[in-house]
Amino acid sequence: MNEKSTEAPENSLPAVDLKATPNSERPLLVLSVIARHGKPITAKELKEATNLPQSTLYRLLLPLKKWGLVQEQDNRYAPGPLSVQLAWGFDHTSYLVTNARAEMERLVTRCGESVGLMVAVNNRVMCLDMVESQQPLRCSFSKGRSQPLLRGASAKALLAHLPQPIADGVIAAQLSAQPKEAQRLHDELSRIRMQGYAVSEGEVDLGVWGISAPIFSKSDHMVGAITLMSPAVRAEDRQPELVDSTVQAAIAISERLKLY
Repeated sequence: MNEKSTEAPENSLPAVDLKATPNSERPLLVLSVIARHGKPITAKELKEATNLPQSTLYRLLLPLKKWGLVQEQDNRYAPGPLSVQLAWGFDHTSYLVTNARAEMERLVTRCGESVGLMVAVNNRVMCLDMVESQQPLRCSFSKGRSQPLLRGASAKALLAHLPQPIADGVIAAQLSAQPKEAQRLHDELSRIRMQGYAVSEGEVDLGVWGISAPIFSKSDHMVGAITLMSPAVRAEDRQPELVDSTVQAAIAISERLKLY
C-alpha cells in the first residue's frame, strides 16, 4: 500500500531548453508539462516551465483544448477528458503492461513488497503500472508518475541499457556541471550492465530500498524494467532473496515478450 512521498514532488518541474525542442513538438511539450504537474497549473507556471512566450503558449493550448486533451477552469489548465480515453486504450493494448502484470503479481505475492513497471520517456523514468503490497510504503512512484532519469534503481537500470548515445545525452544534460559525478555514474552503469540489475537506497525517497531489473523484447532491445520497492529496514536481511526474485521475474517477462 503506497503513500505518495513529499520528498520529490513531480510538480517541481525544471524549465526546459527550448532549443532542443522543435516547433512541431512544442504542443506535446506543453501537454507533457500539464500531465506531470500533478494538479491544475496556471498560465504563469506553464510559461515558466516551458520557457515559451505567452502568446505562443496560448496559441498552442487552443487545439489541445479543442480536442479534449487539456481543459481550462478558473484560468488553470489540467489534462482533459480525452486523457481518460487514452489511458484506457493504453491499459488495454500495451503489450508490455499486459505481459508483465501476472509476473508482477506473483512477485508481490512471493516477496510481500510493491512492484512497479518502469519505462524511459523523454529523459524521465515513468511508472506504467504498479502492483501494491499490503504493507505500507511511502514512495514517489505510482502509476502514471515520473521522476528524472538519473537517480534510483529504476532510472539506473533503464539508463544502463539505453543505446549509448541516448544515455550519454541524458547524463550530459543533467550533469554537465558535475564531470566527476557524471564519470562516477558512467562507471556505475557499466557495473549494472555486467550484473544485470540495479540497487539503490534512499536516492529517490529517504529510507526506501529498491531493486530494478531490465526487460528485453524479442530483438534483445530493452523495453522497460520492473522494480521492487521496500522500506530499507524491512529489506535489510532479505536483499539477496529480493534481488534474485526480481531478476527472475524480469527474465520471465522477457521470455514471454520474445514469443511475440
